Amino acid sequence: MATAPLLDSFDRAILDLLQRDNTLPQREIAEAVHLSTPAVQRRIKRLQDSGVIAANVAVVAAAKVGRPLTIIVEVRVVSEQRERVAPFKRRVQDDPAVQQCYSITGDGDFLLLLSAASMEEYEAITERLFGGDDNIERFRTSVALGTLKRSFEVPLAPVL
Repeated sequence: MATAPLLDSFDRAILDLLQRDNTLPQREIAEAVHLSTPAVQRRIKRLQDSGVIAANVAVVAAAKVGRPLTIIVEVRVVSEQRERVAPFKRRVQDDPAVQQCYSITGDGDFLLLLSAASMEEYEAITERLFGGDDNIERFRTSVALGTLKRSFEVPLAPVL
């Protein structure tokens, strides 16, 4: 496992700003963190090259584009042996409706966050992901009724 680069207070301040709005001009970031624009540019490039900044994306309001359902699915497999779970992992990776997938502890083995336009589409998604896979023991579905908080921001200071 690669070690994480050391982040100083300037790096953390830059990351904090970018997590809130990654379209901020580097000049504005430089003013806010009290560095020159070229220094900010070099730091952002280093943060991208090292993988600290994993992506620069727009967060789309799913309901505004016809995908109002957020569905959480806990999946339990029969066997976690690599060769038995590999086909499921490939399907999850390839399916555009899967927004996030985590390998978890507890009663389930995986937790999926899905986006769907309708329950009919969700049924089709479950058939694609789970249908015919004898290694899927069960899956449990929860439909989000509302959103209390949605964020991808990572706390950059200790949260006590």
